[in-house]
Amino acid sequence: MSAFSEPTRATSLRWGTYRGRYLAGLAYIAAGMLILLSTNTYTIGFLLLGTVAHVGGWFVLPATGARRLVAFGPSLIASFLMLTGPQILFSMAAVLFGWLLVRERPLRSYVVLLFPVASGVVMAYSFHANHDEPLAFGVESVVVIGSAELARVLATTKRSAPATPSSPSTPSTP
Repeated sequence: MSAFSEPTRATSLRWGTYRGRYLAGLAYIAAGMLILLSTNTYTIGFLLLGTVAHVGGWFVLPATGARRLVAFGPSLIASFLMLTGPQILFSMAAVLFGWLLVRERPLRSYVVLLFPVASGVVMAYSFHANHDEPLAFGVESVVVIGSAELARVLATTKRSAPATPSSPSTPSTP
């Protein structure tokens, strides 16, 4: 059995190394979202800084251009929606969707999108005020990261062939 290799490793890069772009993209996406979520009416400059960092992170990730273009839109919209409070944390599934798309995960791994949606709905009923947002966002982030890792595991497992009925080794006689 051969070791799993990320499909995006086969992408030819015009600049930088795979590992450097992967880590930088991941850091910018996470930092951009964190900066965006810390925005309020007194720190409106963070909105611009967080947006630029978040979008820049998607563009730095090693992947095909079309996948990155499709991924950053829903992720950025989800980040803006989360400014309203913890009641909309289920939208973090859009960020995970972008991640799965950019990382070229197989369709069967997209089932993990249900976890951030479910945890977001549960947290919407559990946390009602903006002062609860750091805890709710932390919990949802752990769910999203765990779901991304589960998607990677699902991508690495081989689908087994359907079972075929075995033929009898000796012919039966009436």
